[in-house]
Amino acid sequence: MASATLHLVKLCVGIDSVEHLQDYRARMQARGAPSPPRHITRMWPRRADELLQGGSLYWVIRGLIQARQRILRLEEAIGEDGIRRCAIVMDQEIIRTAPVPRRAFQGWRYLAAGDAPPDLPPERDTEKALPPMLANALADIGLK
Repeated sequence: MASATLHLVKLCVGIDSVEHLQDYRARMQARGAPSPPRHITRMWPRRADELLQGGSLYWVIRGLIQARQRILRLEEAIGEDGIRRCAIVMDQEIIRTAPVPRRAFQGWRYLAAGDAPPDLPPERDTEKALPPMLANALADIGLK
């Protein structure tokens, strides 16, 4: 039986907006960070096969899912402490999504494909993002 696509949701700690995330990625790459970008996490996803069927890492920024990056692969990463970790290797492209409220949590969570927010249309990709409180209020009443 073929596995269905699955996504991850992760808090984007220290980032204030999608533009901030894009700037951060650009600065890291200028400093010689690996390309494509990767996020190191302590735990290896048990449902890796499903993530690698077209899954994305959805970023929670200021209490809202606001963007995603397609997961390309998972790689072993050994920390300076000698502990095995998982590097989530992602596509360079940061895709804006409809804002969806998400409470704070630790680590990452799985997100079923049917529960993932839709991508914003390309013409809205370059718009200045709404203030997080306003986007959150609109999402709460079902408007995006």
